[in-house]
Amino acid sequence: MADYYALLGVDRDADAAEIKAAYRRLALKYHPDRNPGDQEAEERFKQINEAYAVLSDPEKRSRYDRYGSVGDMPVGMDIFDIFASVFGGGMGGMGMGRAARGQGQAGEDLEVEVEVTLEQAWAGETVQVPVERMVACEHCHGDRAEPGSGGKRTCPTCGGVGQVRTHAQSLFGTVMTTRTCPECRGDGQVITEPCTVCGGRGRQLRSTRVDVPLPKGIDGGYRLRVPNAGNAGIDGGPSGDLYVYVTMAPHEHFRREGDDLFYELEVGIAQAALGGTFTVPTMEGEETFELPAGTQPLAEFRLRGRGMPRLRQPGKGDLVVVAKVVVPTRLSTEARELLEAYAVEAGETVDEHETVVEKVRGLFGRIRDRLQRDDVSDTAN
Repeated sequence: MADYYALLGVDRDADAAEIKAAYRRLALKYHPDRNPGDQEAEERFKQINEAYAVLSDPEKRSRYDRYGSVGDMPVGMDIFDIFASVFGGGMGGMGMGRAARGQGQAGEDLEVEVEVTLEQAWAGETVQVPVERMVACEHCHGDRAEPGSGGKRTCPTCGGVGQVRTHAQSLFGTVMTTRTCPECRGDGQVITEPCTVCGGRGRQLRSTRVDVPLPKGIDGGYRLRVPNAGNAGIDGGPSGDLYVYVTMAPHEHFRREGDDLFYELEVGIAQAALGGTFTVPTMEGEETFELPAGTQPLAEFRLRGRGMPRLRQPGKGDLVVVAKVVVPTRLSTEARELLEAYAVEAGETVDEHETVVEKVRGLFGRIRDRLQRDDVSDTAN
């Protein structure tokens, strides 16, 4: 005897919402349309539906909890009717047959990645994204049969319904199973003379370019949906959607954090100490910036409203100017003397280093002294 609670993966005290949620998850996982030809998945799908048919009914569940079965209580069911009742008619028509739906088979969704510049995100531009997608065959226009051949006829297996129904006996009664017709695959018709271009598939792979409007202020990590830009449907079915994952290209000047932009302004020691006027880039052009005297390294100054537009909200972020104080690595003799004089004036202690001239003079002095000692030694001998 199967344990219905174990089949759905719920505790025995699970409420109706938990049971339904568990059923939804497992029914989608093991649905025959998602596991074509997998007999094990099909059997598991039947068991899951049988378990849900009992545990979702308070009277049947009560009897099952008490006796371990429902006794003579009928459990006759169509597992796809149960599926449709939970999912509101089925997930895109899974298990219902395309002919019965009258909508054909929906095209698949596609995913692509696009790298956008900061300028494109700031302005909310429309970018073109290359996409390899299935489009309706240009020769048969998606009909799948060779034009003018009359190459379709009613499926002899399902009689044009697109479904075949089987009955099986279980411990709890007759279980009716409805499956997509294996011969026409739910179309209700079979093709006697397939299209000579697409081979009866109704679609062809093409390289296309899709326009993707960017919301102002979009950042990397977002996903945009472009309706009907995925693969074309089959037999009049709707096209799938295109999902575009956005990444941001590195920028020459700015580093982005949310809606704020950061710009490193390189300044010298004297400029940081005395202040100065600088020109800094913004997304709207260059702007004059006054650096105050006594600026410390990595000090930040905000230019309000000069950052990125807030995504789907009014207003903009800020432009943050970061003072990057650059310390010189090479100094002229005069510049060094001036800095040493400043250190003395400011009371700063610095290491004493020889200047280049002093080093050269010291080297020649040592050479001269060595030569003089050698001459004295030769004279003595």
